[in-house]
Amino acid sequence: MTSTELSAQDARHVPLTDADKLAQDAATAAQVRRLANHPDVVALRVEKVRTQVDAVIWLGIFLGLAFTMVNVQQFAAAGAPVWSLGWFAGWLLDPMVSLVLVAVLRAEQITARYQVSTGVWAHRTKWFAFLATYVMNTWESWTRFDVAGVALHSVPPVLVFLAAETAPVLRDKLTEAVLAAAGHAHAGIRTPDVERHEPASPAEPAELPADEELADAKPVREPRKPARKASKAKAKPAARKLLADYVADARAAWTPGTEITPAWVRSITDCARGTSSNVATALAAELATDDTNPADVKDAA
Repeated sequence: MTSTELSAQDARHVPLTDADKLAQDAATAAQVRRLANHPDVVALRVEKVRTQVDAVIWLGIFLGLAFTMVNVQQFAAAGAPVWSLGWFAGWLLDPMVSLVLVAVLRAEQITARYQVSTGVWAHRTKWFAFLATYVMNTWESWTRFDVAGVALHSVPPVLVFLAAETAPVLRDKLTEAVLAAAGHAHAGIRTPDVERHEPASPAEPAELPADEELADAKPVREPRKPARKASKAKAKPAARKLLADYVADARAAWTPGTEITPAWVRSITDCARGTSSNVATALAAELATDDTNPADVKDAA
């Protein structure tokens, strides 16, 4: 039996169907994807990329500074004889500027990992180092109006400056990628899987015990609180309000000039519609008898 035939059988030596093979492949792919999205794996990959990015950027910066060092030495020596004191002093100018620039870049390499700002003076120092290097590299070409010389001597310092400004941004974005992966894991964010009930987040276990699976499949209902037993002593029914009571309430709320209507009585006493007509009639009769304000008393029947 070939290895292909053996792989098509399970532990009980029962041939697997095409659906079983696809299910196994799907489970394997889902597990690989979960592990690939694990925050520790993401952090490891980001660190590898960060190391590569730093190495390439530092290599480009050092090559650019080495190129500019020769031009700055010639600018600083100003035609001094070779091996003279002025000739040796010319070699010190560019390293003096470059070392300060490298120190700032090295500090930003660490602070960018933790997303800490270096402040405005770090940027000012980089700008001054760049401008100083650029001027000393292109001064002679500008004085001779040599366009080709200006272009040639402008590329290395400009490239060094762009690398110095871009490197912290790239490191900061790489750190954000690690934090985003960890945040998704802690928040329990799922990514779509082939199998519906298989967890996709690395923060959750791949398999659950039987009890936990049952609890996850069916929502647990909180036990109902036992109903309170009715009190033995029944609440006494509220006393029924008589027509005279409604009339008394309406009489207390009535003021001279108010038109007595069933609608007004309902708004005052909150009684039924049929009762409000009787209350309006009784109140109108009382007011007419008392002659409180006969002009304002109207028949409300």
